[in-house]
Amino acid sequence: MGDSRITKVVIVGGGTAGWMAAAALSRTMDNLSIRLVESDEIGTVGVGEATIPAIRLFNALIGIDENEFIRETRGTFKLGIQFHDWGRIGDTYMHAFGQIGRSLGMLPFQQYWLRGRNEGVAGRLGDYSLNETAGRQNRFARLPQIPNTSLDGIAYAFHFDAALYAAYLRKVSEAAGVERTEGKIASVRRGGESGHVEAVVLEDGTAIEGELFIDCSGFRALLIEEALETGFEDWTHWLPCDRAIAVPSENAGPARPYTQAIAHKAGWQWRIPLQHRTGNGHVFCSDFISEDEATAILLANIEGRPLAEPRTLRFRTGMRKQAWNGNVVALGLASGFLEPLESTSIHLIQNGIAKLLAHFPDRDFDAANIDAYNRRVRFDYERIRDFVILHYHANQRTDAPFWIRCREMGIPETLAQKIALFQSQGQVVREGDELFIEIGWFQVLTGQNIMPGSYHPMADQLTHDELAGFFADIETIVARTASHLPTHEDFIAQHCAAGVPA
Repeated sequence: MGDSRITKVVIVGGGTAGWMAAAALSRTMDNLSIRLVESDEIGTVGVGEATIPAIRLFNALIGIDENEFIRETRGTFKLGIQFHDWGRIGDTYMHAFGQIGRSLGMLPFQQYWLRGRNEGVAGRLGDYSLNETAGRQNRFARLPQIPNTSLDGIAYAFHFDAALYAAYLRKVSEAAGVERTEGKIASVRRGGESGHVEAVVLEDGTAIEGELFIDCSGFRALLIEEALETGFEDWTHWLPCDRAIAVPSENAGPARPYTQAIAHKAGWQWRIPLQHRTGNGHVFCSDFISEDEATAILLANIEGRPLAEPRTLRFRTGMRKQAWNGNVVALGLASGFLEPLESTSIHLIQNGIAKLLAHFPDRDFDAANIDAYNRRVRFDYERIRDFVILHYHANQRTDAPFWIRCREMGIPETLAQKIALFQSQGQVVREGDELFIEIGWFQVLTGQNIMPGSYHPMADQLTHDELAGFFADIETIVARTASHLPTHEDFIAQHCAAGVPA
């Protein structure tokens, strides 16, 4: 057998996507020459500062120390996302990470909670979540399990400065042998017979050849779209927001260990606490509000003094018809865009990298392998898309045309089926390896006032008093455990504050 292994990989574009790809490939693949091409003159979007717990798997894969990473990126810890005014004005709920309560027999906790709610013995869903209870008290610690119990402990992710994360990953990558080339790409050279990309040519005429190209060029999609004309599937009929105004501000108090998503008249605002500043942004639909008004709403609702002029980002929600075309794999914004409501942007980069490693090609670029990759990436995008649509669709607001339109719009059949099943018996079925687990869907559905008509009959196996005791025990354990955790601020100061030596 001839050796057709890939030896030369070219990554086009830096930022979070490019340097995540470089770090992962350099740490996991031997005998690869990896070159990353980027230009200091081309800015990155760099506002994706909130993550989900899977980021810890990526950081472990590339072998970085968590405390060092948090110091270097001015990071904080994240226990979930708190939503304001999404169901009705005045509503607040949290999509907390991790499990809630504990299962009993064959049934998950939430089925007993539905019965307990009907009988008046169950409190707020979040009272049985250590993540939410700790978050509300601004407390945090690394605690995988509550000691001497069967209850899960803290599940966490991070907030960090995306530009500093990219810089940190660059340092990791270059130490592992990745070569960075500074320069703007002027043209793309393709092979006549295969149509594959053979090289990218810089403005100074330098041709950088490769066998596998990874397109991390952002919305421009230099290789996957400009060169290969792969095509884009537009989802703005389901997710109509098309702009974001972003501005950093001074911290106005201790950093909360959760993201905030605050709904406004034609979109929503993010608030993301870092050690050195707070990230703020207003995602909105330009059909219903002007940029000037959206900017005014954002500036009126930030907690500290602005540190820069607001900047506008324009986007289209959707995905490439193929994330992998020929010998080009697109990652990050080049592959698609889902607004940052559930902090999935960095996860989708990580997910694309993990699947690329699983389907890593040889120079034959077998079509069956590429097709399998594209099917799996599409599944991930579509199921995350459905979860984000749910937040918009499941609202009862009557104060603004935007929200009425979102409530009345048609939705994907996959989402309609999930909602219908939940409304009948409170069940959520997680299909395949879709990202969001059952309790995540349950928190958003009930948090936005979609309640099922019934619960599973096996929940009737407990007597009324046993059910009440079950809830009381869990609530007591969760409350006691949370109260003994250090504050988020104290934990960071002790372990990973920026500027503090290891």
